[in-house]
Amino acid sequence: MTYVQGFVVPVPADKKEAYRKAAADFSPIAKEFGATRQVEAWGDDVPDGKLTDFKGAVKARPDEIVVFSWIEYPSKEVADMAHHKLMNDPRMEKMDMPFDGQRMIVAGFTPILDEAGRSGKTGYVDGFIAAVPAGNKQAYLDMARKAATVFKDYGAVRVVETWGDSVPDGKVTDYKGAVKATPDEKIVYSWIEWPSREVRDEGWKKMMEDQRMKDHQMPFDGKRMIYGGFSPILDI
Repeated sequence: MTYVQGFVVPVPADKKEAYRKAAADFSPIAKEFGATRQVEAWGDDVPDGKLTDFKGAVKARPDEIVVFSWIEYPSKEVADMAHHKLMNDPRMEKMDMPFDGQRMIVAGFTPILDEAGRSGKTGYVDGFIAAVPAGNKQAYLDMARKAATVFKDYGAVRVVETWGDSVPDGKVTDYKGAVKATPDEKIVYSWIEWPSREVRDEGWKKMMEDQRMKDHQMPFDGKRMIYGGFSPILDI
């Protein structure tokens, strides 16, 4: 994986199966145009925040669930070409999108860390979005590498950190607004894959007591970071 398109989507709670089916119908087209993996994860443990949160990021209504989703590509060039082809493919016009597309946020990201941990299938995902000062990229990566070691020690299957590359301004919602980013900040889109929610919950308990996590100095405003736990409903 060398490029990621990351999505956050508000979906009516009663449209879960319709959304999963639409995503599954889209997958063969994305694969045809070069995608190597598509994951759709349904909001499961998505807390309210004081300044920012996933629900606010997409202006989710009380009857909507937040979906954390990403598509992996072998390169930015393949991703850009796929986007162009998708926008002009007649099959896309027939797709039924069971959500408000105007509130979906999407952007392109370049991976800066991708570490495998425990072998096995992904059964749960922690998703994060943060605003990091552009000048603190190396400091953020250094911190992320140390944290990834701890995550893997406590059962994570994979840890990924990606740096904002093509992050457009939106009319209704966007990534910058989601974390109240300032002009000198970049958007980081990251996730941790776990074999199950049980392993994830137990892992976080242990990590909160691990001295390696307490020694961290965060090179960004953690109060504006948004995070949540998600259950995969599609992983192709």
